[in-house]
Amino acid sequence: MQISGHCQCGNISFNLECSPGPTGVPARACVCSFCSVHKCVWTSFADAKLAVQIQNREWLERHTFATETAEFHICKQCGDVPFVTSLIDGNLFAAVNVNVLQGLSPGFLQRAQVDFEGEGLDARLERRRQAWIADVTITDTLSSVA
Repeated sequence: MQISGHCQCGNISFNLECSPGPTGVPARACVCSFCSVHKCVWTSFADAKLAVQIQNREWLERHTFATETAEFHICKQCGDVPFVTSLIDGNLFAAVNVNVLQGLSPGFLQRAQVDFEGEGLDARLERRRQAWIADVTITDTLSSVA
């Protein structure tokens, strides 16, 4: 299944090639302060492919906090957070925000609340290794505005 997504202004867009199960797409609502404030609900498939396109890198902001093992990619133009990445042992892993997916029925999302408070660093990285998207490419589609 091919699913596309983009921030409100279209500066950050992506195509996600994945094989969701018959029950739908998992949608994990993290209860941390960052995800709660930004209304982020994450999905990922270990065997998926994610191709991200960024129109203008000057409008891209990256935010890390706590363990500094994840980078949240924020569009400065519209404020959306379409995806998050984690560099683990030289490999880039990602999860995407279901709130920016296009053409996907809300009923196909299998929503659940998650809380990773107190999760150790090794356990966190191993969870991402096992569950996050491992085939990730990020490209610029236009040069930066001068």
